[in-house]
Amino acid sequence: MRKALITGCTGQDGSYLAEFLLDKGYEVHGLKRRASSFNTDRVDPIFRDFHEAGNRFFLHYADLTDGSSLAALLHDLVPDEIYNLGAQSHVKVSFEVPEFTTNVVATGTLRLLEAMRLTGVNCRFYQASSSEMYGSTPPPQNEATVFHPRSPYACAKVFGHNITVNYRESYGIHASSGILFNHESPRRGETFVTRKITRAVAAIKHGVQKKLYLGNLDARRDWGYAPDYVRAMWLMLQQETPDDYVIGTGEAHTVREFVELAFAHADMDWHEFVEIDPRYFRPAEVDFLCGDAAKARQALGWEPTVTFNQLVNIMVDADINQLQARLAGGTAALREGVVPEGPHS
Repeated sequence: MRKALITGCTGQDGSYLAEFLLDKGYEVHGLKRRASSFNTDRVDPIFRDFHEAGNRFFLHYADLTDGSSLAALLHDLVPDEIYNLGAQSHVKVSFEVPEFTTNVVATGTLRLLEAMRLTGVNCRFYQASSSEMYGSTPPPQNEATVFHPRSPYACAKVFGHNITVNYRESYGIHASSGILFNHESPRRGETFVTRKITRAVAAIKHGVQKKLYLGNLDARRDWGYAPDYVRAMWLMLQQETPDDYVIGTGEAHTVREFVELAFAHADMDWHEFVEIDPRYFRPAEVDFLCGDAAKARQALGWEPTVTFNQLVNIMVDADINQLQARLAGGTAALREGVVPEGPHS
């Protein structure tokens, strides 16, 4: 039985990856951070299904800002594969907490790689790189495209990407990076623009919200379906030789297109409900990201399975159904404001 360790296990990608690996027969270990409230909603059902049935899913307290906890965990577990998905991943927030973002995203990756080197754990390593690293470099973006990061988050990701390459070349670690373009799902964080839109559609549809406030509607992104992308992560670590791969659909759509499709799927005209708020513009905007995943298609045999329109519909339906269930359960607080508005949204 192969053993995998996932940082960021409680996030969107981490939860889908945990399910994927468990279905393949892995023993899966995930990191979770200590907090004053429970923050494992995405993985609680997975934990019940796989831990109680077969004792193959475990969560451990450790943190990318604490190198000793990482080294101790690697020493105890001796995993076959490590997937480094942990991050402060909200681009807008990274402008407000740049030092924390860099500590987790950049130095956290270094701590994990160094823990591997010092403990001598012989395993395969996956680094979650990001399309944000390309920034203002014109698309299509592939593995040879020059990085021009436009946020503290993107800058930190460039360091994490480069230090992964450095440890691969310096110490012979089987380390691969996936340069993933935007990927979404019903498990996407509620302050990310796609989920903010689909939650608002559900709330407006049910009369518990009146308006949706957004920033730059002209930003173009290559949006895919998160479960497709975690499959690509696994495929990278099954290759004999480590390498770096762009993962994307090759299609770009504006935020406006996402909004239009989301409201149309719920039989509403978005013009009646969407307003622009300058608070949601970035200090340095990334206008156009679109990935060229030809290398991954050829070398990994990877293909996306969900179209942009299907992705939007999946997310809208999930949020409508979730809100219906909560309203049916009598959650009075929902009627006081389903989608909180704030500077981080």
